[in-house]
Amino acid sequence: MLNHTATSVVTIDRYIIEQERQHPEATGELSGILYDLALAAKMISSKVRRAGLADVLGATDHENVQGEVQQKLDVFANDTIVKAMDHSGRLCGMASEEEPDIIQIPDRFRCGKYCLLFDPLDGSSNIDVNVPVGTIFSVVQKITRGKHGEAEDFLQPGRRQVAAGYVIYGSSTMLVYTTGQGAHGFTLDPTIGEFLLSHPDIQMPDTGRYLSVNDSYEQYWDENVKSLMRRYRGLEGGGKPFNVRYVGSLVADFHRNLLGGGIFCYPANTKNPNGKLRLLYEANPLAFIVEQAGGLASDGRQSIMNVQPTELHQRTPLYIGSRSAVNAAVETLGRELVTV
Repeated sequence: MLNHTATSVVTIDRYIIEQERQHPEATGELSGILYDLALAAKMISSKVRRAGLADVLGATDHENVQGEVQQKLDVFANDTIVKAMDHSGRLCGMASEEEPDIIQIPDRFRCGKYCLLFDPLDGSSNIDVNVPVGTIFSVVQKITRGKHGEAEDFLQPGRRQVAAGYVIYGSSTMLVYTTGQGAHGFTLDPTIGEFLLSHPDIQMPDTGRYLSVNDSYEQYWDENVKSLMRRYRGLEGGGKPFNVRYVGSLVADFHRNLLGGGIFCYPANTKNPNGKLRLLYEANPLAFIVEQAGGLASDGRQSIMNVQPTELHQRTPLYIGSRSAVNAAVETLGRELVTV
């Protein structure tokens, strides 16, 4: 007689519904936003998978608001998310790393009480060489009284996020999100077209194995940053050295460190004194996830989640990962500047 072990197959839709039931006051609007984002992720994943076959590789003739040349997949991913989200009646506006201003909801559609901020395709410059890329998103609740989203609605500290997540398009497509009740991962099963729960309640190791940093900027770092990197490498302080792993795609580096432990660093430097990563589209949503998984995120002085944004495309230094590694960054960078 065969012994069959029962296993529970949990789709992302089912999981979101079960989470919603724990909050009788929930209206279902936030759940709907997550459903729509999962649908957009499936569409983007399909296009990424065909990147070597379809005419989606390479750059366009345009630059985004950051002054960066837009990749064809950037444009596709941005348009896909906007079209998947603008008609639902759940959002009062959107903001994208690829667009200079708030994306207003068309007048023919109802406006809701949430704002969506997103990086449609992080790491897209790597797509031509088959490096994993990703989508990052953040949701905050509207705080102004008008119908449409205003600057004040979007310029809220990360602590006010009600949901955040990312999708990594790698050897498999995986969506990780949080609504403040832990960080949970879902892997896309392409045979049935569903995201299935694969990583419930992700817990990041307190001490990490990996250091992810772009060493080519070392000549532009101040002495405290250089000292911190020596500490991570075991050259100062007597600690166990980290293994250096740097993909150059934020989502890919963050995802590996989230599961295996470690830290991703993008310090300020003389070329980018305010840092390079975007506070609202990258740092805040990943900070929300990492905190829910037991880690930390800092700009080197304070928690990323406590920073008060002043502009849509504000940049920030970022140290994000295992608690002990981020605490070491704050301890080292917070002291008086070392001079030689």
